[in-house]
Amino acid sequence: MPALNHEHFFDQADKLVAPPPSGAPRQVDLRRAISSAYYGVFHFTSTALADEFAGVTQRATSRYVLIYRSIDHRTLKDICTEIAKQTPPPKYAPYLRGFGDPLRAFARAALELQEKRHRADYNPEPRFRTSEAKAVIGTARSAVQRFGEASPDDRKAFLTLLICPPR
Repeated sequence: MPALNHEHFFDQADKLVAPPPSGAPRQVDLRRAISSAYYGVFHFTSTALADEFAGVTQRATSRYVLIYRSIDHRTLKDICTEIAKQTPPPKYAPYLRGFGDPLRAFARAALELQEKRHRADYNPEPRFRTSEAKAVIGTARSAVQRFGEASPDDRKAFLTLLICPPR
């Protein structure tokens, strides 16, 4: 199984917010764009994790798939919540020391994107604007960029925490 390309999720989101021939984009399209933006970041993270611990050359193996699928949305949220804090709780403190601004920015963006995806996917009440959906897509792309700007040690520590959370 090749890893899912996060850029394809972002491209899909861009298409969903593009103006139709007449009128504004439909609410369902704006909601799916917001959801796709989050899923781009989620699959980017899953790919980074599996690439780190199984290796890019192992993408067609069951071990790669096992690692890729080892995280869930709650785990990502929990680790990002701790990384985003100025002072982590004692059980995380030995592992979260020294995370730089890029990784903290990634964590904050991932949390924001997950919250917006939940709102778009599960709350029928709000009406979304094209500008809001475009901002979410921008946040997702920025999150991936910030992850890449993080130090290799920060990235590896973050990815390790995703599959080995402290007890």
